[in-house]
Amino acid sequence: VQLQASGGGLVQAGGSLRLSCAASGRTFSIYAMGWFRQAPGKVREFVTGISRNGETTNYADSVKGRFTITRDNAKKTVYLQMNSLKPEDTAVYYCAASSVVIPGPTSNLYPYWGQGTQVTVSS
Repeated sequence: VQLQASGGGLVQAGGSLRLSCAASGRTFSIYAMGWFRQAPGKVREFVTGISRNGETTNYADSVKGRFTITRDNAKKTVYLQMNSLKPEDTAVYYCAASSVVIPGPTSNLYPYWGQGTQVTVSS
């Protein structure tokens, strides 16, 4: 499966952005999907994940209550709605696909990755 992330940009603190990740290739609905991010000088970290049918989601504590992951299997797209953004949310955001049932934070369980989209939150 090939993944293409989009929707990043520059936003002021407190603002919102919606990221999209469009998939092509193999059947999208067989994959759990995740969003990860990497800030300059830091390791890549798990943000959120969603199961194949969208019924199970996981969030990093740092984004709970502010970010929402959803997916549309008919459109082969996963979304990340980010509200109440903070400067510490600044990072390159990556979407990833995995064959696991429950989407978790272990990045090496995600063999497919998109190219990343930059999110910058100004204070």
